[in-house]
Amino acid sequence: MPSDSPTSHVYRFGGGVADGDATAKEALGGKGANLAEMSSIGLPVPPGITIGTAVCALYYDNGESFPDALKADVAAGIAHIEAHTGMVFGDAANPLLVSVRSGARVSMPGMMDTVLNLGLNDATVVGLAEASKDARFAWDSYRRFIQMYADVVLGLDHYLFEDALEILKEDRGVTLDTELSAEDLQGLVARYQAIVLQTWGDAFPQDVHDQLWGAIGAVFGSWRSERARVYRRLNDIPESWGTAVTVQAMVFGNMGATSATGVAFTRDPATGERVHYGEFLINAQGEDVVAGIRTPQYLTRAARERAGAKAASMEEAMPEVFAELARVFDLLEGHYRDMQDIEFTVQQGKLWMLQTRSGKRTAKAALKIAVDMAGEGLISSEEAVLRVDPGALDQLLHPTLDPSAPRDVLTKGLPASPGAASGIAVFDSDTAATRADAGEAVILVRTETSPEDIHGMHAAKGILTARGGMTSHAAVVARGMGRPCVSGAGGISIDLAARIMRVGGREIREGDVLTLDGSTGEVMAGAVPTVEPEMAGDFGRLMVWADAHRRMKVRANAETPDDCRTARGFGAEGVGLCRTEHMFFDAARITAVRRMILAEDGTARAAALAELLPEQRADFAAIFEIMAGLPVTIRLLDPPLHEFLPAHEADFDEVAAAVGISVQALRRRVSELHEFNPMLGHRGCRLGITYPEIYAMQARAIFEAAVDVAVRTGATVVPEVMVPLVATPRELEIIKAQIDGVAAEVFGETGRTLDYLVGTMIELPRAALRAGEIAAAAEFFSFGTNDLTQTALGISRDDAARFLQVYVEQGIYARDPFVSIDVEGVGELIALAAERGRAARPEIKLGICGEHGGDPLSIAFCETLGLDYVSCSPYRVPIARLAAAQAALRR
Repeated sequence: MPSDSPTSHVYRFGGGVADGDATAKEALGGKGANLAEMSSIGLPVPPGITIGTAVCALYYDNGESFPDALKADVAAGIAHIEAHTGMVFGDAANPLLVSVRSGARVSMPGMMDTVLNLGLNDATVVGLAEASKDARFAWDSYRRFIQMYADVVLGLDHYLFEDALEILKEDRGVTLDTELSAEDLQGLVARYQAIVLQTWGDAFPQDVHDQLWGAIGAVFGSWRSERARVYRRLNDIPESWGTAVTVQAMVFGNMGATSATGVAFTRDPATGERVHYGEFLINAQGEDVVAGIRTPQYLTRAARERAGAKAASMEEAMPEVFAELARVFDLLEGHYRDMQDIEFTVQQGKLWMLQTRSGKRTAKAALKIAVDMAGEGLISSEEAVLRVDPGALDQLLHPTLDPSAPRDVLTKGLPASPGAASGIAVFDSDTAATRADAGEAVILVRTETSPEDIHGMHAAKGILTARGGMTSHAAVVARGMGRPCVSGAGGISIDLAARIMRVGGREIREGDVLTLDGSTGEVMAGAVPTVEPEMAGDFGRLMVWADAHRRMKVRANAETPDDCRTARGFGAEGVGLCRTEHMFFDAARITAVRRMILAEDGTARAAALAELLPEQRADFAAIFEIMAGLPVTIRLLDPPLHEFLPAHEADFDEVAAAVGISVQALRRRVSELHEFNPMLGHRGCRLGITYPEIYAMQARAIFEAAVDVAVRTGATVVPEVMVPLVATPRELEIIKAQIDGVAAEVFGETGRTLDYLVGTMIELPRAALRAGEIAAAAEFFSFGTNDLTQTALGISRDDAARFLQVYVEQGIYARDPFVSIDVEGVGELIALAAERGRAARPEIKLGICGEHGGDPLSIAFCETLGLDYVSCSPYRVPIARLAAAQAALRR
C-alpha cells in the first residue's frame, strides 16, 4: 500500500520499498506491478512511483482534471525518489530528472505516450552538465526532452524537430546524432525552443512541476487516443480498465561509450528458441531502439555472426554487463515462469532494469515456449495449454511460401514477424485501409511505422519497413497481430510524392504486387505460390495435451469431400453442419433444380427430384466414407427457392431454354417466388411442409448413401438429419414422420438398418422458448447462432457492418455479436433452450454450428452450459479444440 495514506492512489517502488507486487496489475497496471515486483526481488530498479489506474477513471470523470488530493500524494512520491537518488527535482545544481510512462493492465506496445528527461530547463541543463562532467550528454538529453514533450504534451508535429536535426547534421557533414558536439546540440536546443514558440504560441515550459503535470495529463489522455482505441478494439481490452502512470528516476544510456540502452527477450519471440535475444545501442536512449531511428546492435556474438553484422555485440563490447544481464534473464524467467520482454539501460557500466513483462510472441513461438517450458518443468502441461492464445493458432493454419517456387528477390531485411503474404504495395495507412476494404490484398510499405499506422497495419496482409530492428514498433505490433513483417530493409527508399519504392535500381509503383517472407526477411516482386503447413511437432504435442483436458467435442462445418478431409486432418470429430443447398448450386445439376422449382405439380416436381437423387446420394456417400465412424449432421434444404432462379435480365433466355419453358412463364414464376424479406420467408422447414417431395428425396439420398458406405466399406456410418428453421413442435413432428418413413423404406429395400438421429436447428427465439415441446420429437438441437443472433437482435448481419462498429465503440454491445455470442441476449435463449430440452429429453445432444463455433469466447460460454460439441469451419478446428480445452480447465 502507499506510504502516505491508505486512500492514496500513489504507490512507491525502488530503494528497498515496494507498495505492491506482480499480482496488483488491476491497481498498478502491468508496468507498475512488475517494477514493484522486480524491486522486491532485489533487481536494480531506479526508484519511482506509480499513479494507479483508478486515477485514470477519476481524471475523465472530472472532465480531464486531477483529483484534489493527488498533487500532495505525488509530491510525497517525488520526495521518495529524491531521498533514494540524492538529487532534487528542479534543483539547478543537482537536478533530478524523471520519465513519465503509461502502464495498462495488459501490454499495449507503442499505443500510449511516454516522456523522458523531464525536469530539464535552461537552468537545470547547466547543472546536469556540471554534475555529469559531460556537456554533450546534458544538451543531448535536453533536445530529446523538448522534442518528446512538444510532441506528446503540446501536440506539435515531431517532424518539425526531426527536420531541424537532419538539417544540422547535413550542415556539419555527419550522419549520426552521436557525431554532433555539445555546441551543436546547444544550438539545436535554441532552434527547438524557437519552433515551440512559433508553432505553440508560447515559450517552452520552464517550471518543472508544470512539466510534470502536463506529462501526467498527456499519458492519461493517450488512453483515449485513436490508436489506443483501435488497439483495444482489436485486442478486446475494455476502456474501463484505464492506464496507470509511472514516474521514475531517469538513468541514462547516452552518457558515452560505457552507457547503452536496449530491449531484450529471454527467448526468441519469433521462433521460441531459448536464446538471449535482443538489441541495444551504445550512447543512446530507449526511444532510439524502439522507434528504429538508428540501426541497433545485437546482444550476442552468435546473433551478430548469423546476421553478418560488423558492429560489436553487447557480449563483445560490454562482457561484464552482458553477463549480469544474462543472470537477470534466468532470474526473471524462473520467477515469472514465462518468456519476458525486458527494457534496460546501462549508465556508465551499471545495469538498470526499467521494465519486464510477458513478451509478445508469434503463434509459432508461443507453441514452442509453452511446450519447452513444460518439458523443462517450469510449468505443467495444463499451464502450457492455457498459455497459447487459440486465436493466434490462425497464424499456423494457413499456407506459407512454397520453398521450391522461383523468387524474384528485390532485397532482404530483418525477419521481424514470420509468415508470408502477397499483395499490392501501398505507401500509407489510409490507402491500405481503403484498398483492403475494397477487397484487395495489400502490403503496407513504410520508412518506419508509428502508432498512428495501427489501422493500416491491421488492414494489411504484410508490413515492410526501411528502418527499424527486430524490436521496432512495426515488428512488435506485427507479431501481436500475426502479420508477416520485414523490417530494416535498408536497401529500399520510398518516394511518397511519386508513390514509388526504389530498390536496387528497380522501381515498384503503388499497386504493383510484392511478396514478403517474414521468416527469412526476403522481399520479392510478384506473387509466390504457397504450401500447406505441417501440424506436427510442438503443435501436435500441445493438441494431445489439449484433447486430454477437453470435454466438448469439436466438429466441422463441411459440405465437400475436400472440406471433410481438411477437417479430419485438423482433428474434427464429425461434421456438425453439411449445407445441402451448396450441392444444388453445382453447374451440372442446377438445371434439374430449376425444373423442380418450376414444376406445375407434385408429379413433375418428383420427376426433377429423381434426377437429383443419384447426385445427392453420391455427395453424401463421399462424405460418409471420409468421416467413417464419426457423426455427420446434414441440414435439409434451407434457402428460399428464388435463390436458384435467375436474378438478372440477361440470364432469362438461357435459363428458360435449358428448363424447357417460355421466358414469360419463367418471369411469372420468379415473380411468384419473390419475397420482401427472404430470411423470414418461405425457407427452411417451411419448404418441407409445402413441398414434401424435396425433403423426401434428400432423406432417401442420405439413407441410401449411408447403407451403401456401411455395406461396401464395413465402416460405421452415423447420419444425423437436421431440420432447419423449426418454430413449432408440429412442424418437426410432420417432417420427422416423413424422414422416419423414408428410412424404413430404404432399410426394407436394402435389408440393412443403421442408427440415425433426427433433430433440428434452433435459430428462432420461439424455438428456444418452446424447446421442451420440440425436444419431444428432436433427438438433438444444433444452435444456428448466425440466424438466432439475427432474429433475436433484429439485425441483419448483411447490413450490420454499416453501424455495428459504432455500437461496439459506444459500449452498446461489448463486442460484435456476430463474432462472439451475445451472452446476455442470444446466450440466454441458448441456455433456456438447453435447460428445457434436457428436462424433456435428458439424453438430447446439444451443439452449436454457427460461425461462433470457432470463437474462443463463445466456446467458453458453451462450456458453461455443458453443450456436447461446437462446430466451426475446417481451418478453425484446432482453434476450437484448444479453446474448448482451456474452457474446461478454467472451469
